[in-house]
Amino acid sequence: MQMDTVRFDRIIEEIDSNAERLQGSDDGEISHLAIDIGGSLIKMVYVSSNNHCSTNDQQGQLSNETVSILNGNWNHSALCGSLHFVKFETRMISKCIKFLSSKKLQYPGGRCHELHTNEKIIIKATGGGAFKFADLFKEKLGITLDKVDEMDCLVAGANFLLESVHQEAFTYMDGKKEYQQIDQNDLYPYLLVNIGSGVSMIKVDGENKFERVSGTSIGGGTFWGLGKLLTKCNSFDELLELSHRGNNRVIDMLVGDIYGTDYSKIGLASTAIASSFGKAISENKELEEWKPEDIARSLLRMISNNIGQIAYLNALRYGLKRIFFGGFFIRGHAYTMDTISVAVDFWSKSEMKAMFLLHEGFLGPVGAFMNYKKDDLSELMADQLKTENHPRTSCGEDRLQTSSSVDQKVTEQSI
Repeated sequence: MQMDTVRFDRIIEEIDSNAERLQGSDDGEISHLAIDIGGSLIKMVYVSSNNHCSTNDQQGQLSNETVSILNGNWNHSALCGSLHFVKFETRMISKCIKFLSSKKLQYPGGRCHELHTNEKIIIKATGGGAFKFADLFKEKLGITLDKVDEMDCLVAGANFLLESVHQEAFTYMDGKKEYQQIDQNDLYPYLLVNIGSGVSMIKVDGENKFERVSGTSIGGGTFWGLGKLLTKCNSFDELLELSHRGNNRVIDMLVGDIYGTDYSKIGLASTAIASSFGKAISENKELEEWKPEDIARSLLRMISNNIGQIAYLNALRYGLKRIFFGGFFIRGHAYTMDTISVAVDFWSKSEMKAMFLLHEGFLGPVGAFMNYKKDDLSELMADQLKTENHPRTSCGEDRLQTSSSVDQKVTEQSI
């Protein structure tokens, strides 16, 4: 489990802690909690008052350990404090329940006093787990989940972030990160590729105007599931870290392995992948004889390549010039982004670029969060964000660490 205290347009603090520390931390009273319960991960966004929330228009003062979400006027009865992003593994939902039970939950109006016994706590929730675990939240926490459509939330979250957060979108290729300035008058249409357990590809034509046009079952859950079977890694992060040390060329069959050189007639370099895991056919080895890090690297490359190619083909089909990739599969991982970028660049003949989102894994809960419209929440936050100077912090850049071993340029493209 990991908890991030962040600003919408920059990371304020990253904490990689165990459940005990999180449950013991004093974030004050929680208001405007929104949750996205997916097949693999639970993501939530909430505002904490840091015990300084007031109803008399006094600005909340924050401790030295955290910073206000926004540089601006917090004289708003519904919001005062810090914005938090939290994630849990869905299989460990009991830890999520325990975490929430340690907090002082408020009802959606955000008024800073205790609930009366006859008042219900209702929070915005999205994802399949909002249906599957509704009774559990009611039984254990007395919380009623106000369900918001998953696709609606993904699109609303992406639209809001792209319209309101400075430098939300960026490209990443050959180890180089470049922020993209998005013309608000020319944002639509675009393709949103959300890579969670599976992958959804959504053509977004405007506010509340979208269509899920494609997808694939080969996504983050595939990487995690196959990786667990093949390498014995117990967590997604462990598997991702393992891939840092791997070399997929040991196990993937390349064009050069077949031709001995490039296949220049059709534009394939000798380093292009002809068959993922292809060398396992000719090598007389048992699974235990292959290095787990090489397996993890090849698996990550295979899935990322596949997603990048399918995304481009859908953009081509619908005449879209922009592709934004989000979802917790990416996690700011340099090799993953490089692979997706190379796939889009290769198949589009360099006419299109893959773009990534700073808050990639939280589109769903941000979209659900935006549904607290009665407090004019989205208008307030958008106004504050647009006046932000957007200073960068080292934490924000640390999300894009490159591999320390086998730090090869990503030029291998699947046929």
